[in-house]
Amino acid sequence: MLNRLRRTQGQLAAVIVMAEAGRNRKDVVTQLVAVSQALDRAAFKIVTGGIHQCLTERQRGHVPPLSEAELEKLLLTLA
Repeated sequence: MLNRLRRTQGQLAAVIVMAEAGRNRKDVVTQLVAVSQALDRAAFKIVTGGIHQCLTERQRGHVPPLSEAELEKLLLTLA
């Protein structure tokens, strides 16, 4: 997940350079959409990791780090 975020950071830096250079707006927007989608995928990966961790903790008889309501709220923020 960190690698995905670092790649996205690089993509965003490239978009900034494109905008500063006065590149075609369509090209800049296309790249911004790619950055946005990459961020969405990273966010979903974080939430699914949290769900997995909570299920694992519950199976072990431990209290999960997030409640079901907290996980649901995180997931809905991505919608």
